[in-house]
Amino acid sequence: MSSLQFPTTPLTPSSITKSPNPQTQLPTPKHHQILYNSYFKHISISSKQGNLQEAVNILLELDSQHFEIGADVYGDLLQGCVYDRNLSLGKQIHSRIVKKGESFAKNDYIETKLVVFYAKCDQLDDVNGLFSKVVEKNVFSWAAVIGVYCRMGLFEKGLLTFVEMVESGFEGDNFIIPNVLKACGGLLLVGFGKGVHGYVIKMGFEDCVFVASSLVDMYGKCGALEDARKVFDKMPERNVVTWNSLMVSYSQNGMYEEAVRVFADMRKEDVQPTVVTMVSFLSATANLCAVEEGKQGHSIAVLNGLDEGNIVGTSLINLYSKTGLVKDAEKVFRKMVKKDVVAWNLMVSCYVQDKDIEKTLNLCSDMLLNGLKFDSVTMTLIATGAGDSQSLKLGKETHCQCIRNNLMSDMAVASSIIDMYAKCNKIHEARRVFSSLQTKDLVLWNTLLAAYAELGSSGETLKLFYEMQLEGIPPNVVSWNSVILALLKNGQVSEAMVSFSEMELFGVEANLITHTILITGLVQNGYVDEAITIFVEMQEKGIKPNIVSIVGVLSACKNRASLQLGKAIHGYVLRHEMHMNSVLATSMVDMYAKCGNITQSRKVFDTILVKQLPLYNAIISGYALHGCHSEAITIFRELKNEGINPDSITFTNVLSACRHCGLINEGIEIFVSMVTKYDVVPTMEHYGCVVSLLSKCGKFEAFRLVKNMPFKPDSHILGSLLVSCREHNEIDIAKHLTENLSKLEPDNSGNYTALSNAYAANEMWDEVSDLRSLMKEKGIKKNPGCSWVQIGKELHVFVASDRSNSQSDEIYAMLALLRAEMKAYVNL
Repeated sequence: MSSLQFPTTPLTPSSITKSPNPQTQLPTPKHHQILYNSYFKHISISSKQGNLQEAVNILLELDSQHFEIGADVYGDLLQGCVYDRNLSLGKQIHSRIVKKGESFAKNDYIETKLVVFYAKCDQLDDVNGLFSKVVEKNVFSWAAVIGVYCRMGLFEKGLLTFVEMVESGFEGDNFIIPNVLKACGGLLLVGFGKGVHGYVIKMGFEDCVFVASSLVDMYGKCGALEDARKVFDKMPERNVVTWNSLMVSYSQNGMYEEAVRVFADMRKEDVQPTVVTMVSFLSATANLCAVEEGKQGHSIAVLNGLDEGNIVGTSLINLYSKTGLVKDAEKVFRKMVKKDVVAWNLMVSCYVQDKDIEKTLNLCSDMLLNGLKFDSVTMTLIATGAGDSQSLKLGKETHCQCIRNNLMSDMAVASSIIDMYAKCNKIHEARRVFSSLQTKDLVLWNTLLAAYAELGSSGETLKLFYEMQLEGIPPNVVSWNSVILALLKNGQVSEAMVSFSEMELFGVEANLITHTILITGLVQNGYVDEAITIFVEMQEKGIKPNIVSIVGVLSACKNRASLQLGKAIHGYVLRHEMHMNSVLATSMVDMYAKCGNITQSRKVFDTILVKQLPLYNAIISGYALHGCHSEAITIFRELKNEGINPDSITFTNVLSACRHCGLINEGIEIFVSMVTKYDVVPTMEHYGCVVSLLSKCGKFEAFRLVKNMPFKPDSHILGSLLVSCREHNEIDIAKHLTENLSKLEPDNSGNYTALSNAYAANEMWDEVSDLRSLMKEKGIKKNPGCSWVQIGKELHVFVASDRSNSQSDEIYAMLALLRAEMKAYVNL
């Protein structure tokens, strides 16, 4: 090893005690030793205090006075280089050691110090070279080698070295064990980790806070949260690192509620948080969309002076972005003094999630003006924004920039470009980009699979699914989910269930998303009971449903009118303390209303403090369904007073309430305000509500309105006019409408029944008879009325004129009694 020239800055008299001139006065051996000890003390102190230049100058002074410099001096200098991570100076000291001869360089103390120095400076090759030549290895050299392996992510080598150390007769200490546990966590070797835990107990290290904290961290990384908690609870002493380890463990394993509880307990214990604490807590609250708790975390960070750095700042932006509080995210972003590319990208992501493409592009421009360059994350976000806004022009420009900057080889960028074209309804362009890529990973295949699945193109999805396997890419759960989604969207329920069963045969375990896709798809295809069965099976497997799956099963309850099951789902939400966000509350309100319990529907509505438009729409729809017109209109007015603009759905629901209760003036007034005040373009549904309202009230103006509509009437509007014809005895028009309806809905018996009723009202019995003969000739049968009631777990179905029920005699007797009571009431 070549030696670099040491610096020769002269020492000041106060630095050291000068030795006498050897030519005028010879020092005695005792005086010589005292002088050497003085020099050594100065070198030791200077090294520890980081004054390496001064320590080197003293070494030169010793050398110039012909002192025999011992291993302890070089050891202290090397330790100083470790403190200062001064690799260059350490190598020069190593060179001087080598020049002093092999016997000196082979000193056990020197060898250990050199191994430790190079290990702390992460010089792996030097460490391996020196350690392999060390004859008398000690616990310090073993610790240094294990430490450098674990620090550099070479966990397997770290564990093998630890095993070799133990087999060589050395015992691990409270410095080695934390590194070994780190390696176990990094490799997810919980079995090995438990073995080390046993070793810890045997050696009596379980009360050491550093070792115990490492055990908590190891178990957390391996997903053994119960073991992590047991270790934590048994600790006689805990520091902030211990608390952080447990909180991070819960967050990394998706147990965000537990992470928040740990933070609360930590506050009760008056443990001062660190940056790691706040990042873990803010991450947990962001994933829970727990706005209030997140804001409290923000306050705590400010009070402790932890909000000034980029790490906490980016965590706060992430929190406010995920919870939709864009303005709060902007405030944090503006306050950050030094913004790195991560902070900029998070803010871009916030605007993309908010679907504000204008702010996204403006921020990207500011990013360039501030001297930062777009990386692959930035380009991915811009492509995502282009796809979400269906801005094909921006998407193509982004694609060109990615090609120009050689970013298409990045799988995340390529995936976002494919997704963008798919969302812009350019699936052929998406396929072309996919085909042009030389390297295709699983994520890329899944992106294209998902694109075809969203279109319901089950044929193309299956074709691609088999093609990827031929290319040697085994499908994962995401791939199977796309196949199931495509089949369900195409109405191929049986095939979707077969694919669901085949997953396990191929060793792929269905996850939460798989079950959620199935529940939602089965409900949409009318397989309500099957959807409920999947929901039950999901819980039996230990898969905890999320808000999307809960909303799916609530839709099943609504379609089946199963109030009992709906209440059970509501109870599940309350018991598991699931966050009742606007989406879940809207679904709950809708379910209760359609299952006949409008009172409970209103109670759920009132529990939500910050109400959004879909929630208002759900409760108005519920009141309209129950004929509660005054309550529906009152909620409609409350909505406007809150400064929320009603949309097309809102007006459909309010007009439905007016139609149910025959409120002509209110209905017309609302219809006019919809167009003139709120600029909502009337749809067929809106016209249908008004036509039905006018028709039910016997107003012939319904025909005039239909005549002036901007589009041709559908079957619902024609059906409403048919009712009006019966009220006005307009038999010819009714006959004409029925002819038109039979073309639109040839198998709908209700249209023929309405005309038959009109004939009967005018005592045109021959026409009634002819119409029934025509229905019989065409094979059109009137669908009998059907209702059901659930008692316990049993569903009792009742069909008009059906006597198959074992208690039919009692049922019909009760109906006769009720009919008699109703007639008596009418005659009062």
